[in-house]
Amino acid sequence: MALSSVLVFSVLAASRPMPFLMSVQAWTFNRFTAYEAVEKASQAGAKYIEFFPGQALKPGSKSGMGPGLTSDEVSDLKNHLKKYGVTPVAYGVTGIDTDYAKAKPLFAWAKEMGLKVINTESAESIDTIEKLVKEFDISVGFHNHPKRDNDPKYTMWDPNYIYGLVKNRDRRIGSCADTGHWVRSGIKPVDALTALHGRIVSSHLKDLNEFAPGAHDMPYGNGVSDVPAILSFYDKIGMKGSVSVEYEHNWDTNVTEVAQCIGFVRGIYGR
Repeated sequence: MALSSVLVFSVLAASRPMPFLMSVQAWTFNRFTAYEAVEKASQAGAKYIEFFPGQALKPGSKSGMGPGLTSDEVSDLKNHLKKYGVTPVAYGVTGIDTDYAKAKPLFAWAKEMGLKVINTESAESIDTIEKLVKEFDISVGFHNHPKRDNDPKYTMWDPNYIYGLVKNRDRRIGSCADTGHWVRSGIKPVDALTALHGRIVSSHLKDLNEFAPGAHDMPYGNGVSDVPAILSFYDKIGMKGSVSVEYEHNWDTNVTEVAQCIGFVRGIYGR
């Protein structure tokens, strides 16, 4: 996107609030515990976090993030989040069982945590997911990993497949748009978003250094993903879900780069 286009979008967007919740995916800090991820997200300036399944809860704990936490662990986690001014907004990418009774505890836990979105790739569970979405009023986003040349049966990378999966379902079911994995699949993110016809409920927002399977993350605005155009698209459709910085590079020392990403978005929106 040309600089003039970025400036025009900045002026337009600054006149109204950011439609989505700017978050950090805890996978960004997967070499640390969930408690530490909360602290690092706060250091980076994030107000929201997306947890991922199985992350060690805190130093010395054998518990993993997810619906298996005890009531005391949930209470302590909420206190820790409050201490650092971070609100949990999403969870994933997680499997969702086809069996309603087995899938329900995940949604009940998500409701208890105040989550807005569960992200998954469990396409086979779409009927169960729709029942639970209606019951708990929690959105579900179907996530995409990169195209797998050695696994032609993996279709989640294709935005057209995901649109076909969700188009006739409850509007709270859509795509968890992982823009970086589209770039790794050789797809321009805006082209993928257009193919989804507005059925986007969450996003893992990345800016990568090149269109290649081995591409790595860069601070927003420095890569090939055209983050301003992606944000303009989300703004246009009034996307209300979580948009998570998922920074899969410099794993041990990436807080500053995550802060740059958050600052880039806030700069565009004039906030």
